[in-house]
Amino acid sequence: MLNISIIGTAVMLLGGLLYFEKSESLKGKLLTKPFLSLLFIVAAAVQPHPLPRYYPMLLIGLISCLGGDLFLAIPGRKTFRLGLASFLLGHGFYVIAFFQVSHLNILTWASGAVISAVGVRVYCWLRPNLGPMKVPVTAYILVISVMLCGAASVAGDSSLKSGGKAMVMAGALLFYISDLFVARQRFVKTNFFNRLMGLPLYYAGQFLLAFSVGLL
Repeated sequence: MLNISIIGTAVMLLGGLLYFEKSESLKGKLLTKPFLSLLFIVAAAVQPHPLPRYYPMLLIGLISCLGGDLFLAIPGRKTFRLGLASFLLGHGFYVIAFFQVSHLNILTWASGAVISAVGVRVYCWLRPNLGPMKVPVTAYILVISVMLCGAASVAGDSSLKSGGKAMVMAGALLFYISDLFVARQRFVKTNFFNRLMGLPLYYAGQFLLAFSVGLL
């Protein structure tokens, strides 16, 4: 019942956030986005914690992403960089969480090859518009690629529960795809479509990761 209440509240807040994104209301975004992001931290905290090594690292990652959400809600180059740094930190803790509970397996290596190729393609897509952001964006692509590879490692580990593995893999993948829309918004083409697609994918990914805490 508590999980259902969290999801229902999140859906309502997400609807409000998209409305304020469409109307470009900074005040409205600041009244919805922090609480929506806080909910995925609450979601992780109220789950059972069958893997003690997994929960603390994932929780710190979620908290770091909350910081990133707050920075990205405020327009400006400086806040964008602070947001990028916060998400880099968050992905770093996700990487630790994933590899602490999984063993290297065939999905680890196979996903590494595919994700590396995708990462190169993404960088080539963004490079003409990056300017002074080339180094931090390259670092971000590397770290989020390792994060997705770590999720694949979890998915391919036979010692972990299938429900939790599916949530980790789906959550990490949705997060990765949502960041493509963030990049498109920042470096390629600014329009509401990026928010309309990216925000639901991002929050779905974060909540799946949060709920995975109790299911691995």
